[in-house]
Amino acid sequence: MRFLNFRNAAMALLVSVLAVGCGSMMPAAEKDNLLTFTTQMRGGNEVPPVASSGNGQVDAVLNTDTNLLRWKLTYMNLSGPARAGHFHGPAAVGANAGVVLPFPGQMSSPMEGSATLTAAQVADLMAGRWYANIHTAANPSGEIRGQMTLRR
Repeated sequence: MRFLNFRNAAMALLVSVLAVGCGSMMPAAEKDNLLTFTTQMRGGNEVPPVASSGNGQVDAVLNTDTNLLRWKLTYMNLSGPARAGHFHGPAAVGANAGVVLPFPGQMSSPMEGSATLTAAQVADLMAGRWYANIHTAANPSGEIRGQMTLRR
């Protein structure tokens, strides 16, 4: 009788562990619609290049079912307070382009945001034709910049 109780308890524990582990996993169908993008922002990436010890990073997730882009950015060591920041495009590495999506609100690090993109914006982002940059008083055209790239 004790063997059966131990066996039943062990089976119950195993089922609980598997249920918790599997329950926290996202179904494959939900993962397929999420694309991740990243960039490292540096002064040398600006066009023309800027001598700056500033640096930053943007990580973003695009839901291809809804075209919702969510991002988080961090930066440090700028020449002064950040005055503005944006996603720009469409532009290849080494080319400049207009603002497609400003970072809303007061600039601070870290900061997060989200926006629903148009089909054309999604196509440009996925093709690597967006970049992020941060502007300061000393570098009004941009102090640090990085091209958004799809993580594989």
